[in-house]
Amino acid sequence: MRADPALTGTAPLALADAGEAADLAAFLVRLLRFDKAAAVRLQVVARPAGDGVLAVFGRLPLGGSGALAIRTARLSGSAEPADRTVSAGQLLDGLDDRANTVTLPAAVTGPAWAGLLPPRTGWQLLGEPPADRVYPELMAGVREFRERSESVPAHHRTRTVLDGLADEIWSRPVSALPELPLRAAHAAYVIGFLTPGAPLTVHRAGGWLRLSAPAGSVAVRTAAAPGAGLGLSPVR
Repeated sequence: MRADPALTGTAPLALADAGEAADLAAFLVRLLRFDKAAAVRLQVVARPAGDGVLAVFGRLPLGGSGALAIRTARLSGSAEPADRTVSAGQLLDGLDDRANTVTLPAAVTGPAWAGLLPPRTGWQLLGEPPADRVYPELMAGVREFRERSESVPAHHRTRTVLDGLADEIWSRPVSALPELPLRAAHAAYVIGFLTPGAPLTVHRAGGWLRLSAPAGSVAVRTAAAPGAGLGLSPVR
């Protein structure tokens, strides 16, 4: 997974944490399983400490509304700010596991969701649901979706029908924190963020909810909110 900087016009960015390139690659591979032509929005942000942060936003098309998965990585040293939508596959190709670097690809015309990110500020803590309560509930939902979808006759098993079933199941509230829809936990699970025992936090900002785990965050819209879509500052 190496990109020629001469083809992109940018030098590789060094990632601060060991193994970060491999972790970012795993994240992108999971996104590409949903859509081989997936695009992601990336931001490179400088911080007062002198280092930088790379944030990658990808959409998980789960049911009719979907969710945004957010993966951030600390950069080794400062970097030029950047904000662009790129091909997830090309970004994957730009990762170098051995050097622990990433070369940013050229911008592409992005999907509509890439212009509507969670707000930059104003997040308020809602709670810290224990993973040992969320995880079994999530697995029960996964089993229910599989069993009910398999019971639908093949000639009726359309994308519309499956999306409707998914929306019914994943819109249910998480019992440990009813403000959080099960959709957020499901998205965190399929992208590899939610694992048994992982510490979880949930924040709200306007019409957005964010479920965070050590490996990354998932954001879902709960309502139209004035001022939403201003861009999210990367956090770990």
